[in-house]
Amino acid sequence: MERSRHPVLLYSLILFMVLGWSFNFVIAKATLRYLDVWSFASFRIILSGVLMLPIYFWTPRHTNFKRKDIWTFIVLGFFGVVVNRGLFIVGLDYTTAGHSALIVAVGPILILVLARLQKLETITLAKVLGMALSFAGVTILIGGDELRLHGGTWVGDLITIGGTLGFAIYTVMAKKVARHYDTISMNTFNNLAGAILLLPLGIRQAVRVDWGGITWEGWAGLAYAVLVSSVIAYLIFFWALRHVSASRLAAFTYAETPIAMFLGVLLLGEKLTGTLLIGASMILAGVYLAEFAPGRGEVPADTAGA
Repeated sequence: MERSRHPVLLYSLILFMVLGWSFNFVIAKATLRYLDVWSFASFRIILSGVLMLPIYFWTPRHTNFKRKDIWTFIVLGFFGVVVNRGLFIVGLDYTTAGHSALIVAVGPILILVLARLQKLETITLAKVLGMALSFAGVTILIGGDELRLHGGTWVGDLITIGGTLGFAIYTVMAKKVARHYDTISMNTFNNLAGAILLLPLGIRQAVRVDWGGITWEGWAGLAYAVLVSSVIAYLIFFWALRHVSASRLAAFTYAETPIAMFLGVLLLGEKLTGTLLIGASMILAGVYLAEFAPGRGEVPADTAGA
């Protein structure tokens, strides 16, 4: 691993990355007031794929695409981009930014379960307890006082779980080709595959959407989701991996959840209910226990933002 000659720059960029992903929850939620969910989801994914192409060709040591891996990248693009990022936006339309941030935080737990099923990970008692605690927290979160008082966010919560599960499937499957491609190439091919898969929906929405009715807030939110959350933050994440360990970098990314919850309260007027705080405590404690329990290797590099 390379050592950074500019630690101030390194940790400043990591801070930008964490804040970029944290703000994405509230900005995406706010953008849904000005842009319909299907246009937002499809435009974000398609534009992200297009923007990764010049970055790929600008990178001097990128890995050339191998035709034999075409179906692999189609599957990775489907789960890692279409399902993960697409259902993230759709789920946000039915739930709160705070709930979404907490459910996304369960991603490492789902990755651990799938990795165990593939015999890629060992399970210890601490990990089992961590998984049980996190899943109990999610159950409380989905069936809590929001369900009784406001008709519930359970639909959006379940959709968001589907997106998080898609990312977990992507992470485990990506191990099959990750050793043959650099990170820029992997991200480019995955994003491009996702863009191609959603192109029909994007064209349909481009024909139907009222372009004149989209305010500057809608455009600004879409631009943020594409440029900051989907491209810049991920590039910082993989660049930072060259200078700090995956486990240390993952520890920084776990700060996204409480920051996003605070921003949801501050900027969107979301409520910090007792059920939310209990569920949040159980989820975060469970993730920490499962991820940093003795006997676990480095946290997977793919514990990134939405």
